Amino acid sequence: MDLHINNILNDLKKDDFQAYLLTGFTNVEYISGYKPTSFAFCIIKEEPVIYASGMDMELANRDSCIEVKEYESFEGIVKELKQEGIKNLAIEPTLPYSSYVRFRDDFEIDSKTYIDKQRMIKSPQEIKKIIKATEIAQKSFLQLDILNNKSNEKYIAFDLNRLMIENGASKESFDTIVTSGPDSSLPHAIPQDKQLSQPVLIDWGAIYEGYCSDNTRTMVYTESQQEIWDIVAEAHDKAIKAIKPGLKCCEVDKVARDIISEYGYEDKFIHSTGHSLGLDIHETPGFSPRDETTVEEGMVITVEPGIYLEGEFGVRLEDTVSISKRANVIGDLPLKID
Repeated sequence: MDLHINNILNDLKKDDFQAYLLTGFTNVEYISGYKPTSFAFCIIKEEPVIYASGMDMELANRDSCIEVKEYESFEGIVKELKQEGIKNLAIEPTLPYSSYVRFRDDFEIDSKTYIDKQRMIKSPQEIKKIIKATEIAQKSFLQLDILNNKSNEKYIAFDLNRLMIENGASKESFDTIVTSGPDSSLPHAIPQDKQLSQPVLIDWGAIYEGYCSDNTRTMVYTESQQEIWDIVAEAHDKAIKAIKPGLKCCEVDKVARDIISEYGYEDKFIHSTGHSLGLDIHETPGFSPRDETTVEEGMVITVEPGIYLEGEFGVRLEDTVSISKRANVIGDLPLKID
């Protein structure tokens, strides 16, 4: 049986649960290799099973490494579980309420993060896919020749997505951000139908064989922009240098946050220092002030400090690191784009 399933079964046993219910598409994919296109109920127990929709049966039978049954009704699932003597059920924290209410009257239920715990540590195969996704994304970015690009923000975002697909990505890993001028102070800015102004901030990523990449670069042009860029770059570099197994995630965040605070911009750094990624662009743990998760070998986490001056401009610099004895930056794109 799959190592991840065995680990979850051990967690269930420790907590005296008999089964674990998953419906999140990437959670089902992580466990089975099959990614639903509509809905599926994956139940991890001694004999794991996925109840897939009728229109997904061919796909599920082709890709899943665990048994697949065609979904007929909630009542049918409940009946089968009861026949197996299952009385309690752990659920993923993101289970939709509409699904929860169908099971709550028949089972003792509690929310558990067993699946998140498994997904925190990436296998060498998973890391290879993230590396490939990063290589595709960075190659595509360089092909944009952004410093000489005369297109508008929306077209550049479209062009970057096209290049990533042409270079081997299945698609972008999130809505590509191409923003410039005052709008760069918006961390999640939406590309506009306007020519690039200064500075230029691009946040982008590719998906390769299901796995995401994530980078951000900011191109600055004036002395005041360069001053902020230098502060963010220092926070970025020193946070990466500090990362090692045994440190808490919040301690890594503090390294970056303290540097930005020393320059008087503590209230202009308005998000966490980074987030894990994998099958999803945002996974756990993350480098945030409140995350006390211990850093472990095999984690893959972004480092993306930023300073945002409302109505003026913003600077964010982001790389993704894989963690062994230290943090290893994935990809070779320079921080400074000249």
